Amino acid sequence: MQLNKANLPNILFFILAVLSFTPWISPPVALVLGIVFVNFVGEPMAQTGAYTKRILQYSIIGLGFGINYNEALAAGKDGFMLTVMTIVLVLIAGMLLGKVLGIDKTISRLISVGTAICGGSAIAAVSPILRADNRQNSISLGIVFVLNAMALLLFPWIGKLLELTQNQFGIWSAIAIHDTSSVVGAASNYGLEALQVATTVKLARALWIIPIALLYAVIARSETKIKFPYFIIWFVVAILVNSFLPGIEEISAIVSDISRAMLKVALFLIGTGLSVKVFREIGFKPFFAGFTLWLFISATSLLFILYTIQ
Repeated sequence: MQLNKANLPNILFFILAVLSFTPWISPPVALVLGIVFVNFVGEPMAQTGAYTKRILQYSIIGLGFGINYNEALAAGKDGFMLTVMTIVLVLIAGMLLGKVLGIDKTISRLISVGTAICGGSAIAAVSPILRADNRQNSISLGIVFVLNAMALLLFPWIGKLLELTQNQFGIWSAIAIHDTSSVVGAASNYGLEALQVATTVKLARALWIIPIALLYAVIARSETKIKFPYFIIWFVVAILVNSFLPGIEEISAIVSDISRAMLKVALFLIGTGLSVKVFREIGFKPFFAGFTLWLFISATSLLFILYTIQ
C-alpha cells in the first residue's frame, strides 16, 4: 500500500497534535511546534480555528476541577484592583499612542481592548461593534498572537529570574499576557499554584468584555449584540463541584490532568496560525503600538505585584 504524498501534511499535523497531548511536551514547546509546522509544512485544514476555540474552552472548564473555591476567591480579591487599574490605563494609553503614531482608529481600539482584557476574545467581541473589516481584524489579531507567543516563552524565565512566588506569577501572567490560552500555558509551566491563580484571575478579567463592549457600542452607536463568554460560568460551576461535592477528589484530579494536556494541544493549534504571512501583514506602526502597550502593562503590573503582593 502506497502512502499518498498529499496526505503527509495532515498525517504530520495529527502526529504533532497527539504528541502535544503527552507529558513529554511542555506548553511552550507545543506552541513552537505549531509555528514550525505552519511555516515549514503548510497551513492546516480550515476548521482548525473552530477546533482550537472548543478545545481551549473545554480545557479551561476542566481546569476548574483543580481549583478550590476559597483559593479562587482569594486570588480574585488580590487581582481585582490591579485588573481595574490596568484596564483603564491601557485603554487610555492605547488611545493616546494611536493618535501619536497616526494609526487607524479601529485598529488602535482593537489592539487596546485586546491588550487590556483578554486578547483575541476581546477583539472578537468588540470587532463587530466597531464594524471592523477583515484587514483590521487580521492586523489586530496577528499582533496579539505574536506577543502571546513571546510572553509564553519569556514570562516563566523572567518569573524565575526575579524569584516570583507562585501567587505573584499567577497574577502577573493573568494581567500582562493577552489570551487566556497563553496565560494558562505560561502559568502551568511555572507551577500548579500559579496555574490555579492565573486561570481564576484571567477569567474574572475576561468578564470585563461586557462593560467595555457596551462602552464601545455607545461610542460607535452600534446595535450589535454582545457575545457573553458562557464557558466562564461552567468554569465557576466546576470550581464549586470540586469544592463542595463529597468524594469528587479523584475524578477532579483526572479531569484536571486531562485538561492541562488538552491545553497544550490548543497551544499547538494556535501556533499553526502564526505564519510568516501573518507577520508581513501586521505593519510596523500597529505592531510598535501593540508591543509598547504590552511592555507598559507588563512593567507596571509587575512593579505593583512586587511591592504589594506576596
